[in-house]
Amino acid sequence: MIHKQHIGRVLPTSQADVEKGRLRFFAKATGETDPIYTDEAAARAAGYASLPVPPTFLFGLEMEKPDPFGWMGDIGMDLARILHGEQSFTYHQPVCAGDTLTFESRIEDIYDKKNGALSFVVKAVKVTDQRGVHVADLRSSIAHRNT
Repeated sequence: MIHKQHIGRVLPTSQADVEKGRLRFFAKATGETDPIYTDEAAARAAGYASLPVPPTFLFGLEMEKPDPFGWMGDIGMDLARILHGEQSFTYHQPVCAGDTLTFESRIEDIYDKKNGALSFVVKAVKVTDQRGVHVADLRSSIAHRNT
């Protein structure tokens, strides 16, 4: 089982730049057809400073930090025994190409199910932009099969 003592643990902070080419590629890869995600003129006409990030883009961007899974081993998780549980995104402000984002992560909760056969670890991530504005919150849960 994953010990609840890790609830509240702060994970390493990371930064990432939001790039136009990556946004266009992501939109294409996910089948997004709204031109605001690929055409800067359309994005500006819709009121954005540049191409906006699609709804789930920040999850992948946050995973680009060095050793994105290292914290799991630190708390006793075995990567061969995990499954992605769920994720959610709450946007407070638009995030666009040209922004530099800071991801501040912490373990929000740990709970067990099936008499301890499964542990769930909930990670919360606060995202701020280069101006220090709180732009989004990411939340994900990871299921771990215990031995």
